[in-house]
Amino acid sequence: MYHRFLAAGLLLTLSSCGIISPNSSSSDRFSTSPEKFPIQAGQVDEASGMVASRTMDGRLWVQEDSGNPAEINLLTTNGKLEKRFPVPGASNRDWEDLAIGPGPQDGVSYLYLADIGDNLKQNDVNYIYRFAEPKNTNESVGGVERISFRYSDGARDAEAILLDPQTRDLWIVSKAEEKVHLYRLPYPQSTSDVIKADYYGEIPLSLITGGSVSSDGNEIVLISYLGAYHWRRKSGQSVADALQKNTYKSLATDPLGIQSEAICFDKNSNGYYTLPEKGNQASVTLNYYKRL
Repeated sequence: MYHRFLAAGLLLTLSSCGIISPNSSSSDRFSTSPEKFPIQAGQVDEASGMVASRTMDGRLWVQEDSGNPAEINLLTTNGKLEKRFPVPGASNRDWEDLAIGPGPQDGVSYLYLADIGDNLKQNDVNYIYRFAEPKNTNESVGGVERISFRYSDGARDAEAILLDPQTRDLWIVSKAEEKVHLYRLPYPQSTSDVIKADYYGEIPLSLITGGSVSSDGNEIVLISYLGAYHWRRKSGQSVADALQKNTYKSLATDPLGIQSEAICFDKNSNGYYTLPEKGNQASVTLNYYKRL
């Protein structure tokens, strides 16, 4: 009996210190010294979104923003470009982020490619391209569907999309406001009509450029030019509730001055990757921060 109370007391202490989340046995601590994997210059210089493949172990999907072809890149987790996949029927107006997870067909892993960049806030309609993730490098991208939407309160520049794997809702995080805005596209998202992205409040961060939700839906990360941020999500909470009501923890990321653009959990949520744009650097480095 004594040992049981001692173990319970230790668990409570660790939870209150933020070392162990009360909702998960995994730590909320991540390495501050990443494993670094250089990417050859000219291969993926303008990354703006990244996700860990669910169908191919040790692979990452990365897309680049405006001015690049309508294709997604498959990288190994040590930074090697394996293949480029054209996305038929899509155009790269300003692709800014990727999400991955469930969709309309049960048991299928979908990619959600967000054409939501709008520096001048002039786009009446924004787009998210949804398609089944290729299962191997011999498959091509097909069955591309386009989700078209307008914001409920006028045009916005945004660079982060979040897919809630528990509800299949999509969330957009805006970029340019002093306190960024949250918008929701509830499941099922129409691919025939222009739907409305409803405003769900704000969070006290700015310059958000990417985001990711863990495969179980219990953790959220966002990245900005100023830092990276991690939230735990409590049972029954929406993504908006988690971001607005729960305290975030700052994460290690690219040094200030580096144009941080992409962040994602690895497939099993054992850590997270970041990938910046090249900007004024000679080349970019894929960074992996392991969970401790």
